[in-house]
Amino acid sequence: MDDLSAPADRADSFRAMYTAVYPDVLRFVQRRTGAALAEDVVSDAFLVVWRRFAEAPRNHDDARAWTFGIARNVMLNAERGEQRRQALGVRLSDIGGEPYSSSHEDAVMTRVDLSRAWHLLSAVHQEALGLSVFEDLSAPQAAVVLGISPVAYRLRLSRARRALRLLIDHLPDPSSRSAAAPERTATP
Repeated sequence: MDDLSAPADRADSFRAMYTAVYPDVLRFVQRRTGAALAEDVVSDAFLVVWRRFAEAPRNHDDARAWTFGIARNVMLNAERGEQRRQALGVRLSDIGGEPYSSSHEDAVMTRVDLSRAWHLLSAVHQEALGLSVFEDLSAPQAAVVLGISPVAYRLRLSRARRALRLLIDHLPDPSSRSAAAPERTATP
C-alpha cells in the first residue's frame, strides 16, 4: 500500500489501510501491554481510525505512524482507567535479531546487561527508544505518535540513548556482587 487514495471509496481505503497496518499496530500495543489487552486496544484504536479516517495521512508510512499515535492514546486511556500497568513497559524477551558479539557468553551477558539497564530507564526514555528501535519510526513519525515536534522527539531520543549508555556502563558486575557478599556476612 503506497497511497491511501488509490481505492475508490472510504470503506475500501480503510480496508486497505487496516490490512497493511494492523499487524504492526498489534505488535506495537503488545510490546506495551499484556497480550490479553492488546487486541481490545487495537480494536478500539481502529474504531477511532474509522471515525477520523478523513484526517488520515495519505502516505502509508505517515498513516502508520498516525495509527500508532491513536493506538497509544487508546492504550493510555485504558491504562489510566484500569490502573493495571505502568505506561509502556517494553518486553525485551520479544526482541529478535543477531547478537553483536561473536561468543555466546558475551551475547548472553550483553543481553542481560541491556535488559537490566532497560528496566532501570524511565518510561519516557523507554518510549522514545522503543519507537525508534522496535517500531522503526523516523523522528517525524515518532513525534506524531507522541504528539510532540520532531525536534523535541530527537532531543528526547538523544537523552534516552545517553541514559541507557550510562546505565549499561555503570551497572555493577553480577559476579563481583556474588563474590563480595560472603565477605560482608563473615565480618561481625
